[in-house]
Amino acid sequence: MELSVVVSTLNDREQLLSCLDALAERTPASTEVIVVNGPSSDGTSGVVRERTDVDVLVEISERNSNVSRNAGLGTATGEVVAFLDGEYAIEHSWYEAVERSIANGTDIVTGPVTGRNTDRELREPRRVAGRSVIHFDGDNVAFDRTVLEAVDGFDEYLEVGGERDCAHRVAGLGFDTTWDAEMAARCEVGTDGGQPDTDWGATYRSLTYRLAKNYGPRPTVLARMIGSALRDGAAGARGVVAGDETPTGWISNGTNVVSNAVCGIRDGLGARYSDRSAQRNPNGLSVRHDRAVHVYDRR
Repeated sequence: MELSVVVSTLNDREQLLSCLDALAERTPASTEVIVVNGPSSDGTSGVVRERTDVDVLVEISERNSNVSRNAGLGTATGEVVAFLDGEYAIEHSWYEAVERSIANGTDIVTGPVTGRNTDRELREPRRVAGRSVIHFDGDNVAFDRTVLEAVDGFDEYLEVGGERDCAHRVAGLGFDTTWDAEMAARCEVGTDGGQPDTDWGATYRSLTYRLAKNYGPRPTVLARMIGSALRDGAAGARGVVAGDETPTGWISNGTNVVSNAVCGIRDGLGARYSDRSAQRNPNGLSVRHDRAVHVYDRR
């Protein structure tokens, strides 16, 4: 198996070093390692360029995980391309799990990331407008290269949820996704704890955009959007009652959700009709060639 691993990093130098150490130790020497950095300000570039086990360093200027993934994909040469966040180190069983799944004919394989309560969600398919969709973790996933070529990479319009949009598109093209518990990754370096607050505007812009783009203005899709907003709104109201959230903050979040949801629907329908192919990706890998600010290639 010719494997390329695209590692995306942004101001997490210490975690990245653990990630690269694990890749060097737990994958064959023939594995192509591509680090996409940026725009970091913690000296990441210098430490990566000093390492002999990194084949390509790509510097980008945008804080967008989908731009980062596409930038790495654009330089990858392997028949299998894996995407890994620089915060995580692969377990010893990771490579064997990828190799086994791809050899068995799997198109996409994903696995657990320590600290995320997504195992059940990633293993159970969802029905959306008659389509069976299995989500995957964009920070720990491997593709047969033909899949990425078929969908033209990730949609760079999205700031969050790019992997979910990709899951809908690969399902629409008939590719399969497999969960393998042995394809595991974990954080080996401690952080300052806590989780960032949810950006509800970006979350709902992403949700409505990808549903409108992939399925159009169907009643069942609109019902799914409204139902999700009502559930999250009710959860926020309970937070206000419990004193965990202020009424002003709840109202502000609600306003943000509505305005961004409307923009997402508008832009999603525009994207749907601008790319009527099965790819449904008017902002994909092939659209632009100016993602990289600098490329350091040792191959």
